Amino acid sequence: MLDNPLHRLVVDLQDLSTRATTDFWSARGARCLHLPITTNSISSPMGLGSDSQPVSVDMFGQRTYLADSMQFMLEYGCRLSEAGAWYLMPSFRGEDADSTHLNQFFHSEAEIPGGLDDVMRVSEEYVRDLARRALTELADELRAVVGDLSHIEHMATTDPFVRLTFDEAVSLLGDDPAAVVTHAQGWRTLTRHGEHRLLREVSPFVWVSHYDHLSVPFYQAYAAGGQRSALNADLLFGPGEVIGCGERHVGGEDTLRALEHHQVPPEDYDWYVRMKAESPMHTAGFGMGVERWLMWMLKQPDIRELQLVPRLNGVSLMP
Repeated sequence: MLDNPLHRLVVDLQDLSTRATTDFWSARGARCLHLPITTNSISSPMGLGSDSQPVSVDMFGQRTYLADSMQFMLEYGCRLSEAGAWYLMPSFRGEDADSTHLNQFFHSEAEIPGGLDDVMRVSEEYVRDLARRALTELADELRAVVGDLSHIEHMATTDPFVRLTFDEAVSLLGDDPAAVVTHAQGWRTLTRHGEHRLLREVSPFVWVSHYDHLSVPFYQAYAAGGQRSALNADLLFGPGEVIGCGERHVGGEDTLRALEHHQVPPEDYDWYVRMKAESPMHTAGFGMGVERWLMWMLKQPDIRELQLVPRLNGVSLMP
């Protein structure tokens, strides 16, 4: 690894992403929060539509979880920082690692005042800014490892990205059973194959929004027209979903209604519901998996090759 140009470039890109993220949010007045990596309120609870497993740990006799996201605390931070809050920290997942999933990965997350359109727009600005910074600072190094940089140049100059609703995406994908899965309880999800078809057939940068609400976590706000769709969106590029974002419930009553809808026990989220009730606020946020961004930048097919120090659940690894 020490002699591998790929891993030296990973270090350069990790450094660039940290500096560029700090500059991006500082220019917008958002505040960086220093947060614990343990939580009793995981953001992907085991309710309907959950697609991730929490990581439970015992700390001195107390059962807690390693954070899968700090979105809830960033929502709290929005109430302390009027321009929004962000962080770049590790996240932990319990499901098995594979070519696009890590058990421990770095998460670039932010929460801002506003709604879905606002956070989609700022997410686009963010990834375009990262692309431009990479071309400015690391073009020669990238070219030596990756070769053609047209994918980065394309992102840096594409404004805006294509937007589809989930229903529109399903219609475009047609009767391909490998592209869309309908679950027993009725909600639908896109498969990785479906995402890749959209990237090939529509655009290399595609937003898919307004997913079936039961396929996303309870905290996403409801779109107009009842409880069918969510005010959420995924930005697809490279390996598939790289950014997930959404608008949140403003108040406590809507949050409680969503917890019931998703069959999630409300006890662990009592503080979150009370925050919404006592300090209602219209916010939206996004999260980007940094290693998935690296997959796209470096045209790498397996995310596990982008860990400088591997970590896999259930495996003892040194150092």
